[in-house]
Amino acid sequence: MSERPTTGWRKGIEKEQRELAAGTLDPDCACMAELFPEQLITSTDSVLDAFEADVSALQDAADERVFAAVQRAVLALNAVNDEHDGAAYETDEREQLCHYIDEVLTEQGVDVIALTARHDLGRYELTDQWRDW
Repeated sequence: MSERPTTGWRKGIEKEQRELAAGTLDPDCACMAELFPEQLITSTDSVLDAFEADVSALQDAADERVFAAVQRAVLALNAVNDEHDGAAYETDEREQLCHYIDEVLTEQGVDVIALTARHDLGRYELTDQWRDW
């Protein structure tokens, strides 16, 4: 299964903590823990857990069911972002989350390119109609 964005965020925090402890990173340059507080990571993981569960039940599902699973995840991520003053997910995080959604669908057998094309969307527009982040 694809690596979640939150896994990368946690790894970045741990690396930064090791560098701080070793004295190889100036404390003024440390920002990972501030950018990715535990509550943000935990809340994001909860949304991704629910999305993965939704998608695992989509065997040969109609497009509407696939879009509904994506919509639920995106709206839940909107809520997480709002809990963090609308600034939790910056450009890199947005791209990571959208890529992860695409990968999870693909791994479950959804042809994302065909799905989006049937609805006059580009592949990378899958989340756009609901996404505020």
